[in-house]
This record gives sequence, structure tokens and C-alpha cells, in this order.
Amino acid sequence: MASPSYSFDVDGSLGALLIGVLISYVLFGVTAIQLYLYHGRFPNDTLRMKLLVAVVWFSELGHVICIGHMAYTMMVTNYAHPERLVNIPKSLGVSTLFNAIIASCVQVFFAIRIYRLSKLMSITIVAGSLSLLYFVATVALVVLGMDFSPFTQYVDQWGWLMDAAWAIAAMNDVIIAATLVFWLGRRREVSCDMTTAVVDKLITWSIDPFPPHARLANNGAKQFVTMPNNFVWIACYMVTTRLYTNSFLASLNSRTTLRTMNALNTLPLSVSYTGAAWHRSHESAKREDARNHLLVPLPRTHLHNVLFNDDEVAVR
Repeated sequence: MASPSYSFDVDGSLGALLIGVLISYVLFGVTAIQLYLYHGRFPNDTLRMKLLVAVVWFSELGHVICIGHMAYTMMVTNYAHPERLVNIPKSLGVSTLFNAIIASCVQVFFAIRIYRLSKLMSITIVAGSLSLLYFVATVALVVLGMDFSPFTQYVDQWGWLMDAAWAIAAMNDVIIAATLVFWLGRRREVSCDMTTAVVDKLITWSIDPFPPHARLANNGAKQFVTMPNNFVWIACYMVTTRLYTNSFLASLNSRTTLRTMNALNTLPLSVSYTGAAWHRSHESAKREDARNHLLVPLPRTHLHNVLFNDDEVAVR
């Protein structure tokens, strides 16, 4: 029997897709643990915050179901028919919509925290506008993709819009991370030693989540531009969604650690004002010191409330 004339890169197509699905499912398990910890630690969060968590979680669940269906269709249903791989299942488009919901919710969440920290509306408006633009571009890609088959025709016509959406998401991640670090650094300059430890922790947590998003989005866009016929870019996209959700839930759950650190800042600091008592007799100086001895508590920082709590708390 003659071998089939149709050839394709198994590693770059189904192999990359399988790796992306596996990593995504592992991170979904981490997300489930984060959700369990959140509901156990913060049952008294406001309804608004709980609704936001619910929207992100159910979008995650929908995304997982969609990429599972896509993987099953391409690896099992179309088994031994590589020519069918040019027709991407519609579930990929639906999963992209869930991804847009998750990314936009998380980015807007942190954009609002920027406003609470800096009281400047300009950066918040920029970040919120970029999130909205990314969401609109993604919805447009989903709607337009429903009428295209094979997928190569869709890429030829609307590939530029996919690149633009990735670039917008990556740029917004960088803006949010850089702004948080800048304003937390400003707070650090005027804080005491104990408060500095809290601020340093916040800066670290602000830097950690967003660069991986940006790097994955940039890598996915690069793979899509240079090798649109393989599925490495799909694998990058699937993992990026999990990073958004895990960074969001981790930031909420981190309030426990921050509050523990913050409690240390209420330790009293004794400051003695003796004034002219040094020029008096020893006994007079002691009596004067006793009258003027003050207990001055260190100012308590509420940065963790401003960044991660749903209640509006002023920073002192």
C-alpha cells in the first residue's frame, strides 16, 4: 500500500497541543486549590468580590472544557486523518472568548488597585481601555472565525488582528506591573523598617505574575507569525489563561500573609522627651521623664487592603 501523500509535523502540531493541554490542566488543579483556600479564608468578603471570583472561576471551567473538547476532536475523532487538522474545532473559538473574559477581569481588577494606591485615574483609564480593547478584538476574532474553513484562510485574512490582540494584552500586563512597582516603591521610600517588609513583599508579588503573561503572549505571537501552521501558539495561549487566574486568586489569598506581617507594625515604640530635665538633679530628671514619657505606636499600613481588599481603606 502506498503511503499517504499528506505529511505534517506531529511534534509541532499534536505534540505541542498535548503539552499545552497537560500544563493547562495541571494549572487548573492549582486554581481549584486557590479557590478552595479563598472560600475557606475569606467567607466575609463582599458580594461584589465573590461575584468577580465566580465569574473568573466559571470562565476557567468553561475554558478547560473547551480545550478538552478541542484536544479530543483533533487527537481522537480525527485520528489517522491529518488532513482534517486544517479545520480547527469551534471549541477553540469559544475557549478564546472565555480567555478574554478572564484576562479582562483580572486586568481591570489590578487597574482598580492602581487607582486605590495612587489616586490617579489616568493609568487606570489606560489599563481599563486596553482591557476593553483586547476583549472587543477577541470577540471579533471569535465571531469572524465561525465562518472560516479551513483555518489557513482565516489566518491569512485576520492574522493581523490576532497579533494585535496579543500585543495589547502583553502591553497592558507590562503597564500594570510597572505602575504597581513604581507606586509601591514610592510608599517604600517613606515607610519605616517594619512597613518596608510589607511593601517589599507587595512589590515582589506585583512583579511575579505579569511578566510571565507578557512573555507567553509574546512567544505565542512570535510562533504564530513565524510558524502559523503548527500549534505551539495554541499551547502558549492555553497556559496564559491559567496564569491570569492563578495570579488573581493568589493575590486575594495573600491577604492572610500580609495581615500577619502588618500586625507586627502595631508594636509600640517608646520615645522619651526629657527636655530641660538633664540640667536638674537626678531625681528631678526621673520625675520629669516619667511625666513626659510617651508611647508612640508605629503607624499601621493598610497597603494590603488597598491593593487586594474590596473595602475602600485609606492609606495612612
